[in-house]
Amino acid sequence: MRLANKTALITGGNSGIGLATAKLFVAEGAKVTVTGRNRDTLEEAARELGPNALAVVADATDIAATEAAIKKAAEKFGKLDIVFANAGIPGDTPLGATSLEAFEKVLRTNITSVFFTVQSALPYLNDNASIILNGSVISVLGNPGYSAYAASKAGVRAMARVMASELSPRGIRVNVVAPGGARTPIWNGRAPTADAFAVLEKRISMTTPLGRMADADHIAKTVLFLASDDAAHVQSAEIFVDGGATGSPAGAPIFRG
Repeated sequence: MRLANKTALITGGNSGIGLATAKLFVAEGAKVTVTGRNRDTLEEAARELGPNALAVVADATDIAATEAAIKKAAEKFGKLDIVFANAGIPGDTPLGATSLEAFEKVLRTNITSVFFTVQSALPYLNDNASIILNGSVISVLGNPGYSAYAASKAGVRAMARVMASELSPRGIRVNVVAPGGARTPIWNGRAPTADAFAVLEKRISMTTPLGRMADADHIAKTVLFLASDDAAHVQSAEIFVDGGATGSPAGAPIFRG
């Protein structure tokens, strides 16, 4: 097993990519603590993950709650080998129709809380640990209406490189996984019904060279690689798991004859 005797913390681990990663980590031998805001989904996640997991209610933007969750994780399973700062929110922030509150909410959740999650974890991190931050293709695609989200995810990339510089003396690796469109609850606000999601999925698939959306497991398996010793010499990298959407957009089905 690739994570035998490892301990991990996953923020936003009660659904989507976070939960898929937690399941994979447990299957690979890790002891995993997941955090999230929703007590009901956390309790369900805990039941699914079994005895090698701990679920703690903590809003990622509440720094004191995050610190307390990390302390609980260390008390139950020991010092951490892996941190996956996964928690994040979407948010439309179009020019001319965005409030300061809406803009800052995205930044506070997607970048400020990521910094403080890592900072809070530092005293509980083993040397040679792995930190993975969740980025996004939106950081480079220029999607209209997503200024705050794009800025936050581009900031994650830049911040990861600084963290890698600071933590390399301890052998701690800091990398970014950057998903493209994936089948997760992050789309619930934009596509609240099955029919609406089908339309969304078709549009994303047509602009993805591989012609499909990702499953959460596609992202989770990349996080597993970065968390494991297989990535022992991977530092300050950003891996796009997007079916080619950023690297070869001209190969998407929409452009084929």
